[in-house]
Amino acid sequence: MCGTIIYRPRGPLGPITPPMSEISFIKMHGLGNDFVVIDARGGDVALNSVRVRAIAERRLGVGCDQLLEIQPPRSDDAVASMRIWNADGGEVEACGNGVRCVAAFLMMEGGEEAVAIDTVAGLIRAETADQGRVAVDMGEARLGWEQIPLAREMDTLKLDLTLGPLSAPVAVNMGNPHVVFFVDDAEAVDISTFGPQLETDPLFPKRANIGVAQVRGDDEIRFRVWERGVGVTQACGTGACAATVAASRRGLIGRVATVTLDGGTLDIEWLEDNHVRMIGPVATSFMGLLL
Repeated sequence: MCGTIIYRPRGPLGPITPPMSEISFIKMHGLGNDFVVIDARGGDVALNSVRVRAIAERRLGVGCDQLLEIQPPRSDDAVASMRIWNADGGEVEACGNGVRCVAAFLMMEGGEEAVAIDTVAGLIRAETADQGRVAVDMGEARLGWEQIPLAREMDTLKLDLTLGPLSAPVAVNMGNPHVVFFVDDAEAVDISTFGPQLETDPLFPKRANIGVAQVRGDDEIRFRVWERGVGVTQACGTGACAATVAASRRGLIGRVATVTLDGGTLDIEWLEDNHVRMIGPVATSFMGLLL
């Protein structure tokens, strides 16, 4: 952890007004997928889409892919709940790398080896793993067309969707909608061009995260992703889970994979009970104050 930064959110026309009360935050990341984490269990921090966009802006703000707001638990089984804001100010249901960061924060705070966190996507359980990593049960993979959701009935193992060199993807919902295209060379795909077009395709009423996956062996996947409301990110935990499920459904791998993203690797297992387990690292960059 390196230093404390005092920061006042700014918009394109200057500081956001009225100013926020003094709020502490922690900047964390999972494989370069970076977050501003705010503990709001002590009271309302008055976040909204305008303020989130200002905080997330990388030139005028702190900069992040997502802002993670920790709130009091909504169920007796959880120690806290988690609200997830994308950089564009919209809220999303799930974030695999983000939940690892929040889980690590909560486990360190409470001196615990395991925690459960309430999210819009359901209760998520996490625990410490080897080499300082965090393991998360990301819940069940949802595979029905209405669960993705799609705008019309379609086989989610092979969607009727093509753009340029990308075609016939697999759709998986891991708490948020993912579309996985299998390609010969993930590095060669211009995901920044195709991603925004596919994200907003009419087939996806809630938009979709767009990934390209290259199967490199019986248990290895190279994966790159365009996240809805964010853009190209260094890593996407739910996307890595979706890529593993998609590859297994296609018969390209078994049910276990090491998924290599731009920022590093995650270990993923699609369990027999349909839950998906993810293991990966967490890092803290700095802490600061929002004014």
